[in-house]
Amino acid sequence: MNNLEQYAQPINELSRKAGQAVMEIYKKDFAIYDKSDSSPLTEADLAAHTILVEGLNALTPEIPVLSEESNANEQTDRFSWDTYWLIDPLDGTKEFIKKNGEFTINVALVVSGQPVFGVVYAPAIDALYWGAEGEGAFKQEGSTDPAPITVKAAPSVNTGWKVVGSRSHQSEEFKTFMEKLPEADIIAMGSSLKLCLVAEGKADLYPRLGLTSEWDTAAAHAVVLAAGGQVLSTQDMKPLIYNTRKDTLLNPHFIVCSEVSRFWA
Repeated sequence: MNNLEQYAQPINELSRKAGQAVMEIYKKDFAIYDKSDSSPLTEADLAAHTILVEGLNALTPEIPVLSEESNANEQTDRFSWDTYWLIDPLDGTKEFIKKNGEFTINVALVVSGQPVFGVVYAPAIDALYWGAEGEGAFKQEGSTDPAPITVKAAPSVNTGWKVVGSRSHQSEEFKTFMEKLPEADIIAMGSSLKLCLVAEGKADLYPRLGLTSEWDTAAAHAVVLAAGGQVLSTQDMKPLIYNTRKDTLLNPHFIVCSEVSRFWA
């Protein structure tokens, strides 16, 4: 897939457009939904889904789109696709409901199981991340100029690591993993912004030892790769790949890092 940078401007603009639609709903008083059949979450999800799918179909009619909101037939058809858009119209549903701003619109281009281009937009904080294979990764905050981002080198000792995780709801698997990295600084973050923290060098590691779906991770995964990082399945420490199983769109557990370290591997 050549010239992936051609997608950056139109997909960035499309993600911002979807983000604006989500923010119109986010700003409402959610109490008004109590007696209706809809929810703010459903309304925001479908609004962003419609904008993204229509925009992608217009931009690249030859490339199919798989969304979290896709119907059962589309989710079945995807197994025959080599190249496709994989989107999550609203990632971070708990964050959306809590109104803490840590939710995103995710758009990824997947080719032969690899996310080669991705955009992650957090509309509440107006932060935009994108990356393309061979072109690098970037972050834009508000109206500032985009800045290149890269992962940082892993610490040379087993202390002082910055690890993305929950401060209050840690699984037993996460606690066991963290025994290898004493005195680590745990950084809490919602949605696919967790992967972006590693991509921009604000965190060293993100061990995801729980369930995620492929649309949750693909866009930020592409940003991590473009920033020089890795997303590895914990099953075999090989790169996480997409669209390999007909029966599920769930990811295995994975680790986001700049490089494999003897301290946790």
